[in-house]
Amino acid sequence: MATIAEIAELVGAPAPHAACEICCVSSIEAATPSSLVFATDAATLDAAMKSPAGAILTRAALLPSGVDPLDARLLAVADPRYAFALAARFLKSRERALTESASHNFAPRIHPTAVLGAEVRVGQGSSVGPYTVLGDGVVVGDECEILANVTIYSGTTLGDRVLVQAGAVLGATGFGYARNSATGEYIAFPQQGTLAIEDDVEIGANSTIDRGALGETRIGAGTKIDNLVHIAHNCVVGRNVVIASQTGISGSCVIEDGAVLGGQVGLGEHAHIGPGVILGGGAGVLSHKKVRGPGEVFWGRPARPLKQYLRDLARLSRG
Repeated sequence: MATIAEIAELVGAPAPHAACEICCVSSIEAATPSSLVFATDAATLDAAMKSPAGAILTRAALLPSGVDPLDARLLAVADPRYAFALAARFLKSRERALTESASHNFAPRIHPTAVLGAEVRVGQGSSVGPYTVLGDGVVVGDECEILANVTIYSGTTLGDRVLVQAGAVLGATGFGYARNSATGEYIAFPQQGTLAIEDDVEIGANSTIDRGALGETRIGAGTKIDNLVHIAHNCVVGRNVVIASQTGISGSCVIEDGAVLGGQVGLGEHAHIGPGVILGGGAGVLSHKKVRGPGEVFWGRPARPLKQYLRDLARLSRG
């Protein structure tokens, strides 16, 4: 729970002349006098103002004429959607802190069906869900949330505030083999490296991230990974990268800070995605290729700049 003034300070809105308390975020339809909602256009703002919501995040340009800008319910911000998410995170952390303070218990919460190997370390305020397995020596930071049926292999380290959804597998051995050119026989290449997950990473349900072969696989701070994503051994993913569902990333790829990968993107081994690059859904990058251009959108297989991709489609349609 927080006062509306605390929410305003958090999101950078002008301080309101009110002292009401906000306990949660909600949709406009489910709003109560203690909930926070957001509006990004005139229609949703009108609906929000007719609701019983205790506070409304919106843009100053949307405020209707005749409304006092110091109205306790209206908080003007640059980006209402982002401010809403920021407030939601703040309220959740505040609720958790109050609960732990009341119980004087900051110890990790381990479900009785979870299996922890030798010398596992789980930080303060973290939780480990049912039927989850943490291998020997796994390190989990503070305030992490590991849900049901997650498997984390030895050699894996999680930073603080990491969320791992159900069914994810972290630190498994990579798909690496050496081939005998004379006989065609494949034998496993050593997969004895590590996996490092930095702070504030979120990993979706049934996603898999392999350990390094001889070195490390690393996922940078703030990166968000959707469900059913596979990241192979020796990959380096930068900070604040977004990777959508069913994306497959081959071994030894580099994805730099702020890149966005749409659904079903495929990267060949040793591909390099530059900072801020956007790969549209279904895009494919060939092995050893580099894709650069901050903020530029690439599409198609093989991926190319969006304008070029659309021109190619137009030529194909003309026969």
